[in-house]
Amino acid sequence: MRHFAIACLPGDGIGPEVTSEAVKVLKAAQKKLGGFSLEFQIVQAGAALYRDTGVAFPDESFAACREADAILLGAMGLPEVVQEDGTEVQGKIIVETRKKLNLFAGVRPIKLMPGVVSPLRGVDKVDFVILRESSEGMFASFQAGASVYDKVHVDSMVITREGTEKVCDYAFKLAMKRNGRPSDGKRVVTCLDKSNNFKGMAFWRKIYDEIAAKYPGVQRDYAYVDAINVLLQRPQDYDVLVVENIYGDIISDMAAAIVGGMGMAPSGDIGFEHAMFQPAHGSAPTIAGKNIANPVATILSGAMMLTWLGERSGCEACIKGGAMIQEAVEASLAAGHTTVDIGGNTATTAFGDAVVSRL
Repeated sequence: MRHFAIACLPGDGIGPEVTSEAVKVLKAAQKKLGGFSLEFQIVQAGAALYRDTGVAFPDESFAACREADAILLGAMGLPEVVQEDGTEVQGKIIVETRKKLNLFAGVRPIKLMPGVVSPLRGVDKVDFVILRESSEGMFASFQAGASVYDKVHVDSMVITREGTEKVCDYAFKLAMKRNGRPSDGKRVVTCLDKSNNFKGMAFWRKIYDEIAAKYPGVQRDYAYVDAINVLLQRPQDYDVLVVENIYGDIISDMAAAIVGGMGMAPSGDIGFEHAMFQPAHGSAPTIAGKNIANPVATILSGAMMLTWLGERSGCEACIKGGAMIQEAVEASLAAGHTTVDIGGNTATTAFGDAVVSRL
């Protein structure tokens, strides 16, 4: 029996609601399969905590995250709660955790599920991953940009060889584990950049090519960031896309729209020793407490967490559990259990129950 400690940060808005459903599903998988146990520790952090105490992420909360086997996060932030510099507080938690724990690989799966209709006409096969470098790029300026009184503010994009090598190598390794792009089954890693304008991005592409040479079984592909908005009208032609931090932040949110929206978008921030899993959406405080939030992204983030724990520890039951949760979510959607945001009327808790029943 493998035991894993999970730091669970429910956060703000709908965070506690969707996190509760993910935990419920994970516990059901644990009960069904055996072979592993998950111990969830609720960790306090978020905008509401900052509003009430002046501290968004206490030292003991970060320590719990650092010491855990994995982190499961719901959603952070409230638009009316800002710090003295005018920024919202979720970056203090999420961005700082990525940096301090070296969570360099932002894995954003984009998959069209059964029972969900894409807004792209005639598209029924979407299954690619955006791999966002999560430790540097424009976010290197987080809490470190230059300011001259209140007249000039400068945020710089930082591209390092080490950081780019790590994320590109992760991208090719990920492609080797996947079944290729839906259009023809070819394994492809697309390099997204602005190498036509910026030296840092030309450096990024150079390192991408160096890493690509080590993986002859995976096809190279290139696209400029500003052109991908058009290219994603044919999402079936993509497998893994690797991209700088701020570009990846924007593009992954946009890509989620073609598979039903942010409620369908799980994510993982993964490093060599630590990992944090969370839905890509925000805290949506206007619908909090109404039992209508879509928990799919959080449940699937939990499935990603279980798979990562299994692969890292050699626990086959965890790997099987991650796959079972993915299948149960797809079966539930196919059976018509869809939430308001994707055209249905299934409640948050009812969707979680539907997934549990299929496990």
